[in-house]
Amino acid sequence: MVMESASGSLPSLAQAIAGEAIRGSWWAHPKGKRIFQVTRAVRSSPEILVCRLVAGKITLVHERVWPALVHVAARLRPEQIARLTEEHTPTGRHRVRETPFPDWVPEDILSQASALTSEAALAMLGAPAIEAATTT
Repeated sequence: MVMESASGSLPSLAQAIAGEAIRGSWWAHPKGKRIFQVTRAVRSSPEILVCRLVAGKITLVHERVWPALVHVAARLRPEQIARLTEEHTPTGRHRVRETPFPDWVPEDILSQASALTSEAALAMLGAPAIEAATTT
């Protein structure tokens, strides 16, 4: 689980790509085009949940921890774990679509989530991640 570009208690994908802390917008960074390419490639992966889990900022969650996230969902606001997808309209504009939780969750993930204990789910997510998500 990482933040796409925001700074905080979770790592930032944009900063990892830049190889340094980014001041201001990553668009202005010398590696801004590369950051855009990589973040869009990651966002398009079916293995990644794009949501606003932490502080309303784009958070990227790998499917490996989806069962844990689903298990602790009652601690979160539904909008934090809605799946976000971007699409281009015929006019060239970008539109963000939200698929509400739990509509995006595959059946096998629901089964895995129900088999987890709370302790196991929290261990999978990591303390910083769940603290960041539940304090926003």
